[in-house]
Amino acid sequence: MAFGSILVANRGEIALRVIKTAKGLGLRTVAVYTDADAKAGHVKAADDAVNIGVGPVGDSYLSVEKILTVAKQTGAEAIHPGYGFLSENHEFAHTVIDAGLTFIGPEPGAIQTMGNKAESKRLMIEAGVPCVPGYQGTDQSDDVLMAEASCIGYPLIIKAVAGGGGRGMRLVFDETEDLQNIIAQARSEALNAFGNSELIIEKAIISPRHVEVQLFADTHGNVVHLGERDCSVQRRHQKIVEEAPCPVMTPKLRQAMGQAAVDAAKAVNYRGAGTVEFLLDASGEFYFIEMNTRLQVEHPVTELITGLDLVELQITVAQGDPLPFSQEDVVLSGHAMEVRLYAEDPANGYLPTTGTVNLWREAVGKGIRVDGGISQGQEVSSFYDPMLAKIIAYGPTRDVARRRLISAVEKTVLLGTRTNTTFLANLLAKEGFEKGEATTAFLDEAYPDGYSEEDVTAEEFALVSSLFFERQKASALTKAGFVADDQMHWTSAPLTPASLKIIVNDSTVECLIMAVRGGWCVAVMDQNLIVDVLEISDSSVKAKVGDRTLEATYVLEGDSLQLASRARRLFFKRLRAGAQEEGGASSGLVKAPMPGLVIETLVKVGDTVSAGARLATLEAMKMQHQILAEVDGKIEAVKVSEGDQIIDGQIMIEIAPNEYLVA
Repeated sequence: MAFGSILVANRGEIALRVIKTAKGLGLRTVAVYTDADAKAGHVKAADDAVNIGVGPVGDSYLSVEKILTVAKQTGAEAIHPGYGFLSENHEFAHTVIDAGLTFIGPEPGAIQTMGNKAESKRLMIEAGVPCVPGYQGTDQSDDVLMAEASCIGYPLIIKAVAGGGGRGMRLVFDETEDLQNIIAQARSEALNAFGNSELIIEKAIISPRHVEVQLFADTHGNVVHLGERDCSVQRRHQKIVEEAPCPVMTPKLRQAMGQAAVDAAKAVNYRGAGTVEFLLDASGEFYFIEMNTRLQVEHPVTELITGLDLVELQITVAQGDPLPFSQEDVVLSGHAMEVRLYAEDPANGYLPTTGTVNLWREAVGKGIRVDGGISQGQEVSSFYDPMLAKIIAYGPTRDVARRRLISAVEKTVLLGTRTNTTFLANLLAKEGFEKGEATTAFLDEAYPDGYSEEDVTAEEFALVSSLFFERQKASALTKAGFVADDQMHWTSAPLTPASLKIIVNDSTVECLIMAVRGGWCVAVMDQNLIVDVLEISDSSVKAKVGDRTLEATYVLEGDSLQLASRARRLFFKRLRAGAQEEGGASSGLVKAPMPGLVIETLVKVGDTVSAGARLATLEAMKMQHQILAEVDGKIEAVKVSEGDQIIDGQIMIEIAPNEYLVA
């Protein structure tokens, strides 16, 4: 079963991660990519790379035929599926094996059984693994699901039996919610994401910890676990922060959870890397959620506390070799913590974002690891999951790891699209997280009114104003009344300030700026600040602003300026004279909050709607997003149709607000 080449049927950071280990083992690597990923890091890193489509996953990364064709063309002998895409598709695993190739993952039967939440739960109950009370029956009619929900009691959670990542999952708090509509939404999202609309219903365990156990099994009957990871900090049921070990773990509880995970693996004759996920309540009771039959996104934290390379172990087991250690050999040392860098806007409901990676700088430092699959110039597309990279820190203690991680987040710079960088640094510094008290309710408790960015300071506006003028002196100073670059800091005539209107977070702030000896004077927010630019390049600046010294990385493109300073990531736009500011939601223009695919439209011209009414459903980055009315009024135009691929900011629907209608 030994092989000399691997095709990585994935993209981004996991493809790059697999390629790195495979190359270290002397294996030839083959990457697949789309037009949208032509500049991606995994394409450059592989020994061979083949284009398999334009962008949409259904015609590229999810195309079994295309993946197998590339394997045949390039002579690949094994296929590593990474995670997501085809990694838990048992039919794909079957097809790979039938083609005479090695599938680096579990047997297809185990994938099929554990990939179905209903079937796996029934099996776990038989195996004696603790499970959450619920309904996992085959009758999927609305009447049965609603009746079972009443029997289970509220709060409850609806889940798609296939897939993961929070897709097809809904939390229902009480009977006042529209359960039938919620079921329909979960079905639709599950069908679109996984091709399977079947659901299960479970009692919602309120404010538990999400704790998972990493296990490995070989073909010689050896099954071991490598400790646990705490993945409690989540948004939309998708993990944001993962750490190992769990802050409240005890030796007795670890032994019990580890044994339950091993029992789960043995129940399906498991092989390779797998993760068994549990909910851990405040009393110390734990319940099986699901088993992920693949490598997990968060596997680096386990690697750092065990000293093992999990991808290398996957390859070892796939080649038929036994695990090179026993359970007694597994030693957990120190603490590791990981955050996921997402292309999203946390202050806007964590909506995914897109754009070009104009600047990408990974953090470096003691105990720091960055697993990224992006490169400068690459497009962040709406076709794929919004996770761009993982920032990981290791330390002898949890607090050292946490502090190192905050520093690493601040030093990791990605400009070109909005990311969750500022949010991550803020979250890691929260008292509840610092003390290791975070549960799955942490985000709601830490940000009861939702996350919001701190206001931009006068010093930041002054720095940005100066940057606009420093980098665009010729045009900006001419319009301000200056005639030559060598005259801008000296003149015998009184200087006239130039007015600069800057838009940030949908607000416009006016700055008055004028050249003075040694720098700039900026009047903004009732302050007069002297800006002395100490150092400046095409992408970085150091300046003394008033009494403060600010250092920042930036990208300036025309009238748009993006700034990274410590954990702050700010987007500014200069409003040119004569330009009009666009109306907000109250204007009745309903714009796409992100690029995506229109799944359905729910209104037509002439309909009367109230604020909060559902207007359409948009699918982007594997999630469905409800488009809601923000004003009361009448539908004047519906400018999109089901099946349309639309861009960020595109007008979808026009509403004539009631306040403008003539009775």
